[in-house]
Amino acid sequence: MTVVSITLPSELLKKFDEFIKTRGYYSRSEAFRDAIRNLIAEAEVASFKGGRVATTIMITCDYARKDVDRRVSELRHEFDDVVIENVHRHIEEKYCLEIFIAEGTLKRILDLVGRIRGMRGILQVKALFMPL
Repeated sequence: MTVVSITLPSELLKKFDEFIKTRGYYSRSEAFRDAIRNLIAEAEVASFKGGRVATTIMITCDYARKDVDRRVSELRHEFDDVVIENVHRHIEEKYCLEIFIAEGTLKRILDLVGRIRGMRGILQVKALFMPL
């Protein structure tokens, strides 16, 4: 196997180590491999025939990061052709939860998810795809 080095904030690594213990992974490497497999599986949704999907996208970020809220809003407008609903909620005065419901071509929706994942300040992104 190839060795890969990554840089993580210490708080993220601490949470990851706790996650590894609770889920029963025998090493960080195995947990990272599983996470990468899940990301790749999500990207492979692109092989759907027909190419149209309905999607929910859940995003969490730190409530204090007002710049993230602004950038998510700009992105929502940029993808107005596929975003059909959007909900924004505050969770425990610490987090913002953003939920997008989108419908359109798989390529366009994967572009939206990719852009969200690439934003600094986003803590977590979960997307669920349903072929139409």
